[in-house]
Amino acid sequence: MSANRRLLDRSLAAVWHPCTQMQHHLAADGLPLIPVQSGEGVWLTDFDGRRYLDGVSSWWVNLFGHRNPRINAALRDQLETLEHVILAGFTHEPVVQLSERLSALTGGALGHAFYASDGASATEIALKMSHHYWRNTGQPEKTDFLCLEGSYHGETVGALAVTDVALFKDAYAPLIRPAAVLPSPDARLARDGETAADMARRAAAALEAHLQAHHGHIAALIVEPLIQCATGMAMHDPLYLSLARQACDRYGVHLICDEIAVGFGRSGTFFAHEQANIRPDFLCLSKGITGGYLPLSVVLTTDTVYEAFLDDAVTRGFLHSHSYTGNALACRAALATLDIFEQDGVIAANRQLSERLHQLLEPLRQHPRVRHYRRRGMILAFDVEGADASFSRRFYKAGLERELMLRPIGNTVYLMPPYVLSEDEARHLCQGTLATLEATLA
Repeated sequence: MSANRRLLDRSLAAVWHPCTQMQHHLAADGLPLIPVQSGEGVWLTDFDGRRYLDGVSSWWVNLFGHRNPRINAALRDQLETLEHVILAGFTHEPVVQLSERLSALTGGALGHAFYASDGASATEIALKMSHHYWRNTGQPEKTDFLCLEGSYHGETVGALAVTDVALFKDAYAPLIRPAAVLPSPDARLARDGETAADMARRAAAALEAHLQAHHGHIAALIVEPLIQCATGMAMHDPLYLSLARQACDRYGVHLICDEIAVGFGRSGTFFAHEQANIRPDFLCLSKGITGGYLPLSVVLTTDTVYEAFLDDAVTRGFLHSHSYTGNALACRAALATLDIFEQDGVIAANRQLSERLHQLLEPLRQHPRVRHYRRRGMILAFDVEGADASFSRRFYKAGLERELMLRPIGNTVYLMPPYVLSEDEARHLCQGTLATLEATLA
C-alpha cells in the first residue's frame, strides 16, 4: 500500500473535513482526498511525489507561497521569545506593532484593532460592536443589519445572519436572526444597455430607499467590497461603495467592510475599499493576514466607536474574547507578511502578474461555453454555460490530473493563486485551466 493510501485511509477514518459531503470521499470512485506531504512556493506535493499547483492559495490565504523563508525565519525567532500570552491585562510587542502598522495603512482612520482567530469571528465582532455602540450611545433600538444578495460573511450563527448563500444557511435557519437582504450590485445582473456603474447605482438606490424607511432600527450594512467571493466571484463597480458610504452617513448607519478574502492586495489595492476612496466604520481582515501560516483575524475601527465603550461600568465595555486573542506567533507572521509587501513592491508586481494571467487566458476567454469572464486584481473568474450539478466536482478531479488544484463554485471557475507565480507557473496554471475545462465538458 502506498504512503498516500495509508494516510488517506487514516484521514477518512478520523477526520471530518470542512465544507464537504464526506460521502463524496468515501465512495470508491468519488472525490479524491489528497494527502499532502509538503509545500514549496505555489506547489503542494503528495506522499507519492505528485505535485499540484495551488491555484486557490489554499482557500485564499497563502499569499507568498508555502514554506516562505522570510515568514519561516520570523516565526523561528518569535518561538525563542514568546509563543502566547493572555491579552486581557497583558500585551506584547508583536500585537502592538501589528496594530500600529494596520492603522497606518488606513491613514490612521481606523486606529483600534480587536483580534480574533478567523473571518467568521471577525464578522461576529463587528456586528456585536456595532450593536453595542448604538446601545452605549442611547439608541438601543438599532439592532438590525443589512446584507446583500449572495453575500457570505462566515458560518457561525451570527455571521450566518448576514450570509445569503442557501447552501450554508438553510439548515440552520431556526437558529438565526436574519438580516434584511438588499439587491447586489453584481455587474453580471446589469440589464441590456446597462454598465457596471449603472448596476451599482440601481443597487444603491434600493439601499437608499430601505434606509429611508427603516434607518431608525438599523445598526449596520455589511458588504464585501468589490468582489462577493463565495457566491461565485460576483464583482461590482467601486461606485456602489461610494454611494453606500454616503447613504450610511445620511441615515446614521455603520458601514462594515468585510475584506477577509479581498484585503491584502487581492483586489489590486492593499484594501479593496481604497478603490472607492472611502473608509468604513469597521474593517474585517483575516485569511491572507498571516500569509497563510496561522489563524488570525482583526477588526479595525474608529476613535468614535472605541470611545463609546470607555466607562467605569464594566457592562459598557466590549466583553468579547477568546483564549488565543492576539497570539504572538500569529502576529509575528502577519508582521513578516507586511514586510514582504513593503520590501517587494507587491501591489505593483501583482498588477503586472494579473495582466500576464489575463493575456495567457485569451484562448479560454474565446471558448464558446465561457460567459462573464471578469478580473479584478489577483482574482480571475468566468462562468460556464450549461454546467450541470456535478460540474464543480468533475472539474476539480480533472484539474488534479493536470497538476492543478482548483475548486469551482457551482458553474464559476476562478483563479486566486499566490502572488509568487513564475512565468512557467503562470503558463501552467492558465493552459491547464483551459485543458481542464475541455476535459470536464467532454
